Amino acid sequence: MVSSVFQLQCSCNNYPWGRTGKDSLAAVLCSKTPNTGFKIEEQPYAEMWMGDYPVQPAKVLATGEELHPIIDANKETLLGKKCIDKFGGVLPFLPKVLSIAKALPLQIHPNKELSEKLHKEDPEKYTDPNHKPEIAVALGPFEVFAGFKKTQDIKAMFEAVPALGRFVPEQKGGQWDNETLKALCRNVLEASDESVKECQDALAKTEKGKLGNQAYMLDLLPRLQEQYSKQDPGTLVALLTMNFLTLDAGDAIYVPADAPHAYLSGNIVECMARSNNVLNTGFCPRADRDSVALFSAALTFSPHNVDEVLLPAKKSDKGKNGNTEVYAPPMSEFDMLRTRLGRGEKEVVTAIAGPSIIFVTSGQGTMKAGDDTFDVREGYIYFAGQGVEVELEGQGSEQLDVWRPFAE
Repeated sequence: MVSSVFQLQCSCNNYPWGRTGKDSLAAVLCSKTPNTGFKIEEQPYAEMWMGDYPVQPAKVLATGEELHPIIDANKETLLGKKCIDKFGGVLPFLPKVLSIAKALPLQIHPNKELSEKLHKEDPEKYTDPNHKPEIAVALGPFEVFAGFKKTQDIKAMFEAVPALGRFVPEQKGGQWDNETLKALCRNVLEASDESVKECQDALAKTEKGKLGNQAYMLDLLPRLQEQYSKQDPGTLVALLTMNFLTLDAGDAIYVPADAPHAYLSGNIVECMARSNNVLNTGFCPRADRDSVALFSAALTFSPHNVDEVLLPAKKSDKGKNGNTEVYAPPMSEFDMLRTRLGRGEKEVVTAIAGPSIIFVTSGQGTMKAGDDTFDVREGYIYFAGQGVEVELEGQGSEQLDVWRPFAE
């Protein structure tokens, strides 16, 4: 019979936007799991994945077996009836650690209905029929474009830079609404390289005073142009229409399906519904861009300001000693616990009626589950089946920081 708690080994991918070598926290954490043979080289390391998704699956450290077959053979024990009834015999969420050196593609994750359609039409590209709402929690300074600004703020930018008027569709009575923004985004994304460059040049020459509290975009513009080019339309869409946030450690955002976003820099914990579907239309070579028409038609306008993007942590009643917070997005697939302990401090996390992944981003300590005691330290990752109460204790000089996405 399989144990309810066991250590995992995970892998790190090499997308070009990742941080290089030991500057990548994702790679450093990945390297901490013992006896895996993983060695950090001078190349980009972008994401460490920690789920049972067929792409880049986690493996059982002791045996090298992939996680999903273990779950599938023991689903009643590890997932529990409640989780199986809701999500089937899979881990319904996918946690990752990302290390970001430059902007990820401007993207949306299609909703469930669209994902089902795309998966049926092109299962090699869209590898599952699920949606992919997600959260991102900063592990340090984190820059991100997410969701749309207030409509009046977007309108003000297009009025401040006359060259941008070419992208503005006609509106009845001159009123801007969400359909205006959809058409505007599509017009920018479909524009010629020459037109995009002309508008970026015009924006760069605009006086800061004309941009008011959005003058920050004049500092971001050359960074994005250096990372990609003056011909990339993602720069205009992100700067002119999307919220730009600079977050600190522990701050979090929620990105629903169909919401535009592009992470710009930082180290983050990310967790999402179990999917890998994405539509990219900017901050990438033209050959890598997906259908602009499909992207534009799917856009959602929630969030529509900075406050709607943020996902504050709250005290969790699952931590008996008060040392645990929870990030609880408005979706059913997961919540995520975070427990922080100093030397000698303890936390008992009550039994969860579903599966979880437990991973450590800093510090060291011990974890008791049933009759077993486990070493927990930076980079260690465990799977925990349903119904297990866990006791954590911090050791050493550095704070123990334990994350636990779970389904119930």
